[in-house]
Amino acid sequence: MTLTHLNQQGEASMVDVTDKDITDRSARAQSAVAMSRDAFAQLKAGNNKKGDVLATARIAGIQAAKKTADLIPLCHPLALTKVQVDFELDEAASTVHISSYCRLAGRTGVEMEALTAASVAALTIYDMCKAVDPAMVIGPTKLQEKTGGKRGHWTSDAAETKS
Repeated sequence: MTLTHLNQQGEASMVDVTDKDITDRSARAQSAVAMSRDAFAQLKAGNNKKGDVLATARIAGIQAAKKTADLIPLCHPLALTKVQVDFELDEAASTVHISSYCRLAGRTGVEMEALTAASVAALTIYDMCKAVDPAMVIGPTKLQEKTGGKRGHWTSDAAETKS
């Protein structure tokens, strides 16, 4: 397998996707933020002094997905048709689990957009809760699934069983 973002001289290059077929493409990613019991209790109760943590993180994740090409130098600007960011509160572990989903009909995948959405949502949770717990831990952040394109359907579960 060759690195697609290098030209024949070994220089960074944006991949030309002009001749690729337009297909339905989607990606799911995940991240998590582990925090102290005090920070988690405040987040869950909705009484963070900065406002609604999860609503703000959801909007931040959606905005980040839409701006991925501005953040990652060789990513193509994409016309996303769906971006979703969801949260699951794990009280026993004082952890917020984040999942993101991105979709479009296009010539290139949306993995980076899904990863960016989950990452920025996690960073926003950190930013809004850091006054209570600056020792929060973000991660792991990973791609869970992608569909469409030449490789078709891929899941992290299938990749992990090959390792």
